[in-house]
Amino acid sequence: MKAAILKRFEDEIQDLERQLRTELPKEIKRARELGDLSENAEYHAAKERQRYLEARIGMLKKRVAELSLVNMDKVPRDKVGLGSEVHVREDTGEALIYKLVMPEDADAGHGLISTSSPIGRALLNKEPGDEVTVTTPNGKRRFEIVKLTTIHDLVETEAPPTTDAGQ
Repeated sequence: MKAAILKRFEDEIQDLERQLRTELPKEIKRARELGDLSENAEYHAAKERQRYLEARIGMLKKRVAELSLVNMDKVPRDKVGLGSEVHVREDTGEALIYKLVMPEDADAGHGLISTSSPIGRALLNKEPGDEVTVTTPNGKRRFEIVKLTTIHDLVETEAPPTTDAGQ
């Protein structure tokens, strides 16, 4: 999960840097050739795009540095943590499945919730049988954790079987 996010960010950084170094200078040059820069909409749009690209690249590089510091060995093996798939039963009886993800991948409609969201924070470090109460914008919600699959369980089940080359 972490590697995929880092790769996505690094790919976006490369694309944005390419735009900043090759495409944008051409746009700015063309816009300058149109004359008076004080009323040149194309020039101002290109300069605004340049500021946006520089800010986005800076933000992505900062996020890559932060994510690089995440130590997957610190993610609990028997409690809810980053990458966990958590089966819960709401006090209304509704069964839900949440997967705790990094904020960049959050999509509540698909059950992907950020570890920094109210529900994500409430579930962290809990285990099956625990009950949590969460204050959400729509009021209090109560959940019982029914089943837990941690990121370590998922990695182990996705790992290809090892083979003995000597056989």
